[in-house]
Amino acid sequence: MLDVYAFSTPNSVKVLIALEELDLDYRLHSVNVRLGEQKAVDFLTLNPNAKVPVLVDSSADDHRLVLTESAAILVYLSEKTGKLLPASGEDRFRTFEQLFFHASGLSPSFGQAGFFQRQATAPQPLAIERFSNEALRTLGILNGVLANRQFVAGENFTIADIAHFGWLWRREFAGVTLDAAPNVARWFAEVEARPTVQRAIQRITALVPQS
Repeated sequence: MLDVYAFSTPNSVKVLIALEELDLDYRLHSVNVRLGEQKAVDFLTLNPNAKVPVLVDSSADDHRLVLTESAAILVYLSEKTGKLLPASGEDRFRTFEQLFFHASGLSPSFGQAGFFQRQATAPQPLAIERFSNEALRTLGILNGVLANRQFVAGENFTIADIAHFGWLWRREFAGVTLDAAPNVARWFAEVEARPTVQRAIQRITALVPQS
């Protein structure tokens, strides 16, 4: 059985999208990061880094596998099922190329732009400018990639698309729009319309308590 510890975050939704795409059964456990539940002792035994998501596979080769980092989880699920990651050839490496670009470029720039705009305890104009510009720059790179491809790694939907979707789904947090990125806007609308993505979004957003 697969257990997922998550909340309504850009990185968490990626895992649920992959699970829905792969038609895998899983149990979803809420970890409310707004209340600091990711710092609870029980959760820290799963991830000492105090971040969601976490995947626990109790049936992995007869032992319990605990895996953190959304990109690693996406690769694991793809390798487990033989889907969403090309087995060989250029498209496989394009998929990894986009995964690494997301992890090293787009994701941190979006996250930091949002943090300094919305959560910093004191105004930080230089940091806001730095990371907002970097978010727009990386978005422009992705827009160029999608000028000649249906999906980010080629003509097939892969875990690289799922990775990018997470932060673009939460782009308002970073103060980013798709107005100047028409290719990304086209791609985003196509991915968002997938029934599997809709189910994942519905499940992940339901974790947020309604006051």
